[in-house]
Amino acid sequence: MIWSSASEFWSMGGYGVYVWGSMGVSAALMALEVMLTRWGRQQALDAVCEAMEAQTLDAEAVRDPVASSSGTTRQTTFNPGAVT
Repeated sequence: MIWSSASEFWSMGGYGVYVWGSMGVSAALMALEVMLTRWGRQQALDAVCEAMEAQTLDAEAVRDPVASSSGTTRQTTFNPGAVT
């Protein structure tokens, strides 16, 4: 289509409310999809880190039962590049 003015472009021949409304809803849903995907990824990474940390603490308790029964806890951090 050819529009002779910007106002004709925005009105889209009387269908501007529907066209621009659907564009706005689509853009909002795509932005929401990106945010939810990032949130879900972060939750998954946190769960994996917690599981690895628990596994490390369990392995340390098996190796040295005296230290683990004394009630002291050690703070460990996840290092994906470390080889054990």
